[in-house]
Amino acid sequence: MIESKSFGLSILYGLVFIFAFALVCSLIFAFILRFTSTKEGSLQYVITALSFIGLFGGGFLSGGKRKEKGWLIGGVTGLLYSFLVFLFQYLGYDRLFNAEQVIYHTCYILIAMMGGILGVNIASTNSRRSI
Repeated sequence: MIESKSFGLSILYGLVFIFAFALVCSLIFAFILRFTSTKEGSLQYVITALSFIGLFGGGFLSGGKRKEKGWLIGGVTGLLYSFLVFLFQYLGYDRLFNAEQVIYHTCYILIAMMGGILGVNIASTNSRRSI
């Protein structure tokens, strides 16, 4: 019971980080687009890179909190993020993922897995040093 609780809590930390990061970035880009002559198309690669950073950070935080099975915790964090985005898109806009979005979300899950692996290794190294 305690193990599943820490598993779920670790994922929740990662998801909260991802959505908070996305909210802050969205707010910044909204101000940039509103108050400058920058066009949305010119920010496409920056937004994609920040999405990858956000997912990596969420996986890293999840793995660091759990301190084991980083690939699994990061993968589940990325999968839940993609599932929530899918639900929002399907229920809110009545649209399924297209092929490009499937590729992006597959990459998001893989990036979150890498973050989870690194988070576990960094957390394990730090806990061994403090003993």
